[in-house]
Amino acid sequence: MMLNKIWASLIILGILYALGQDIRDEFSNTYNNGVIQRATYSFIENSPTHVALIFNDLHLNATIKANQQLHIHLDKQSPAYLHAIANVNGKKNLLISRIVSKNNTQLDILLPELHWHKLRTVTEAAFDIAQFAVKLAIGLIGIMALWLGLMQIAEKSGLIKHMVKVVQPLLHWLFPNIPKGHPAFGSISMNMAANVLGLGNAATPLGIKAMQQLQTLNPNKNKASDEMCMFLALNTSSVQLLPPVTLIALMGTQVSELIIPIILATSCSTITAVSVAKLYARRKNKSVK
Repeated sequence: MMLNKIWASLIILGILYALGQDIRDEFSNTYNNGVIQRATYSFIENSPTHVALIFNDLHLNATIKANQQLHIHLDKQSPAYLHAIANVNGKKNLLISRIVSKNNTQLDILLPELHWHKLRTVTEAAFDIAQFAVKLAIGLIGIMALWLGLMQIAEKSGLIKHMVKVVQPLLHWLFPNIPKGHPAFGSISMNMAANVLGLGNAATPLGIKAMQQLQTLNPNKNKASDEMCMFLALNTSSVQLLPPVTLIALMGTQVSELIIPIILATSCSTITAVSVAKLYARRKNKSVK
């Protein structure tokens, strides 16, 4: 709920800022709305319609139409405000202007008017992000359902118990104060498996359950135990053999190029996190003794 309020506040602040900027632009007429502007031109390769246009120190290509229209062709180097005027009129890279007068070398042109540009941009961006969020969430449903189903099958088939037995020596070294056979080992194993497989969202409820079980073993309820600190370090820096499902939904098959870097980076982060957690636990135990 708090995060929603923060995002809503940021959106409102963005809209208010854009509104203030647009009001300033309206008073100063930043986009020269209604102002006739002069441009020089020359025909390209004796063409009767295609011209090289010099307008506000910009070199552009344009086409003179018989109906007193000047079609200015925009590219990636053209100023953003010209693209904005073109987009307002439904043309992506074509700015249609009215020719007021012309002679052999000069044109007097009137550009389409542009009002409330920044406010329109902010609101369009907000709707685009909202649409993208819905598409991303729908794309994640299938992947999450598949992996969560596999985790349920692993749990009910007893695979998790066998997994705990396999990693028991490692878990006992990481969590020496957890009694053998304690259910926290199962929750920790499932959480680690979900993280390794890139299921960050699926790992969250397992991590909460593991923390609750570790809290029952904590002698000081107001302070995190060494095991809780170690588990938090593992959970946040976990090795990932598969890319996160969110990244798969965003990048598709291109994510395969990142598998090796992800494994290397998360391995380094896990080694560092475990080393630091062990170091601080050892220092604390020495100070207690």
